[in-house]
Amino acid sequence: MELKRIEDKLTVCKVGNLSDIDMTAELFFIGKTDEELSLVCRTEDTPAETTERDDGWRGFRIQGVLDFSLIGILSKISGILAENSIGIFAVSTYNTDYILVKEENFERALDVLAAEGYRII
Repeated sequence: MELKRIEDKLTVCKVGNLSDIDMTAELFFIGKTDEELSLVCRTEDTPAETTERDDGWRGFRIQGVLDFSLIGILSKISGILAENSIGIFAVSTYNTDYILVKEENFERALDVLAAEGYRII
């Protein structure tokens, strides 16, 4: 299985309004519930006004389109990283999953996954 590096530095934050988010940005994920409005974006695209913010994330995605019938892909990757004391922040889209780790663990995470047979591109 191939994992594609995301070269951008990422930020995980909470915002007050959807209008605070640059919807023309190249990469972002929005999650809205009755309790919060969360945003993952490139650090340089982070809105000026956030209610909480955590910088210093890097990420990679599982390459290709994953069929909904596939089971355990994210679980296996997160398990390997957990065994190596690397925490994750996962985001899923219709096509695939994205795994974020803190910047200081990024290269080690990719090395560990490569050692387990994942191809890093």
